[in-house]
Amino acid sequence: MLATLIVSILGILSLAAAGHVLLHKRDPRSAFGWLVICCLLPGLGPLGYWLLGINRIHTRARDWRLGLPRARAAEARFCSWSLLQGSGVAFGEEGYGALVSLSDAVTRRPLLPGNRLRSLMNGEQAFPAMLEAIAGARDSLYLSTYIFDTDHIGRMLGAALTEAAERGLDVRVLVDGFGELYSLPAARQLFRGSKAAYARFLPPALTGRGLHFNLRNHRKLLIVDGQRGFTGGMNIGARHLAAVQGRRQAHDIHFAVEGPVVGQMLEAFMDDWYFATGEAPSPCSYPPPLADGTAFCRGISAGPNEDFEKLRWIVLGAIGCARNRLRVMTPYFIPDRALVAAFNAAALRGVAVDIVLPVKNNLPYVAWASRAYFSELLEHGCRIYYQPPPFVHSKLLLVDDLYALVGSANLDPRSLRLNFEFNLEVFDAGLAGGLADHFNAVCLVARQVTVQEIRDWNRASRLRDGFAKLFSPYL
Repeated sequence: MLATLIVSILGILSLAAAGHVLLHKRDPRSAFGWLVICCLLPGLGPLGYWLLGINRIHTRARDWRLGLPRARAAEARFCSWSLLQGSGVAFGEEGYGALVSLSDAVTRRPLLPGNRLRSLMNGEQAFPAMLEAIAGARDSLYLSTYIFDTDHIGRMLGAALTEAAERGLDVRVLVDGFGELYSLPAARQLFRGSKAAYARFLPPALTGRGLHFNLRNHRKLLIVDGQRGFTGGMNIGARHLAAVQGRRQAHDIHFAVEGPVVGQMLEAFMDDWYFATGEAPSPCSYPPPLADGTAFCRGISAGPNEDFEKLRWIVLGAIGCARNRLRVMTPYFIPDRALVAAFNAAALRGVAVDIVLPVKNNLPYVAWASRAYFSELLEHGCRIYYQPPPFVHSKLLLVDDLYALVGSANLDPRSLRLNFEFNLEVFDAGLAGGLADHFNAVCLVARQVTVQEIRDWNRASRLRDGFAKLFSPYL
């Protein structure tokens, strides 16, 4: 009798898990695999599915952030960009209307004219510009970063922000709860006892919101008086100084931003601050367009709380718009099947597709998984380059010297699906052309990977790469 009861319970659990698989798994390969496991391993199969097969990332992130006041008001404020409005600008004549419409739909933010962006190469250019902006601030300073090192650069930025708070400015510093652990003592020690407000995004804890390795805030934002902004790939720390040698050295590009898109950067910060602290967001206003601002920009706040995988869709749309040249520079490159197909389709239709990666990655297992995709990309005409040391942390996607996607996101599942990221899409021939010149200069000193080189890799390396590729969705 007891055995019959146990078998019945296990059968019900298996059927319930199988039903959940059929209703919620979109990938048929994944769904079929879990169905087999649930049916062949009663009890263990449903338990494994419950622990590993259900994507709680999206659910938890949405539940935690649904209360954001700005989220409820976003659609009411959104006005789509029509092709008639875009007909008088360069990209209106270059076939980018579909990409603009796609971004309209998934971001629910308008593409804004009248912006100006300036590239800042490495910490030697970025940190002095940020310090100068902090010193000249008159009202507010809002900083969000993944890592805030407490080396001499971190202490310098911390002291400048603390001094600004003593002057009476509204100073808020938001650091990711895991990113904060990269440096000891933690950055919060720099602000202890000061008038600057400091908060952590999802700090590790055994109670409350729990211990989460995902759902990290990877955004890098500094907003000054609501009028000027800085964003890109740089964290706060001496690791981004080109002149400093060391194991953690990382070259990168940051951007100084002026114009109405700074209002969208401010919105992103305020949403994160509300989530981390529960404090009601301050009103956000958009700066007026600059008379000499040539850039059309849109801020893309992406994360696992969204209905759409915004960045992934926009990257796919941008690749599809490329006519002549597509340039990608990223430290972490793990494309999913849709991205691989998009790159290959672009190459097959005659677009020059160039992908630049670091020859030595600070995360070896990510580099191994990346290598597993090389053969398929090269065979269809894409070109892959290994950039020599030091490790380059820059993230760029450039289309035809007119469109640029810049910011904090890498081309890997963690950035496209698991992290909270902030990017800017920019239509500006001046900025894109300058970044293309930088990209081309890098290619001149980089080593191009060939099909023959891949064929010469030993069997052990290829087995290691293939094994790492199995974990691609989680790297």
